[in-house]
Amino acid sequence: MTPGVHEEELIIVGAGGFSREAAEAARAAEGTGAPWRLAGFVDDAEHLAGTTIDGVRVLGPVDHVLTRPGAVLVVGVGRPDNYTTRLRIVEHLALPAARYTTIVHPAASFGESTIVGPGSVALAGVVATAAVRIGAHVALMPGAVLTHDNVIGDYATLASGVKLGGGVHVGAGAYLGAGVIVRENVTIGPWAMVGMGSIVTRDVPAGELWMGSPARFHRPAPVSASVLERVS
Repeated sequence: MTPGVHEEELIIVGAGGFSREAAEAARAAEGTGAPWRLAGFVDDAEHLAGTTIDGVRVLGPVDHVLTRPGAVLVVGVGRPDNYTTRLRIVEHLALPAARYTTIVHPAASFGESTIVGPGSVALAGVVATAAVRIGAHVALMPGAVLTHDNVIGDYATLASGVKLGGGVHVGAGAYLGAGVIVRENVTIGPWAMVGMGSIVTRDVPAGELWMGSPARFHRPAPVSASVLERVS
């Protein structure tokens, strides 16, 4: 597509930190021929409606996207203390996968054999080398490095500076904190959490919080039983 020609509106769900970063990535991508133009945020915080954040307008509450059937979207929410939020919002909206787009900052580097699912966001400096599989609604923060044959499950979050050895599998919804390093061929279970700066040398079970160097079990992850039941 010719740069500057945008066919659809893009709406980013949420107006917090990661959503704002996703908006900056989207604006950068517009200049390289992305098939949409950034229309604004939606957020359920009533005091934000009609305001402008970083030059981007807050259009209304989350359900506003249902009134704009021609728009595509990404969900840019999910803090470490509440990292199931993306799942809950996507399920609440109940939209077809075709309504979700993918935002990849032009300063990210993706190999031609990398596949990215709908609703995922990759910020500047993300690297995916060869045969990487990234699921839907995945958050990849600046400087995350994904090497050959990594598999990243839906709704996973890789914070800034995460580095994965070859053949690592990250389960659905797992959260890897800033600076985590994972040894090759290790599996991080669904909805597990790994604390920032940890070095993971062995498999992490689903729904557990591990931390340290080498990483060890610390306590159950802050995930509801209803979410964990899906992977039990």
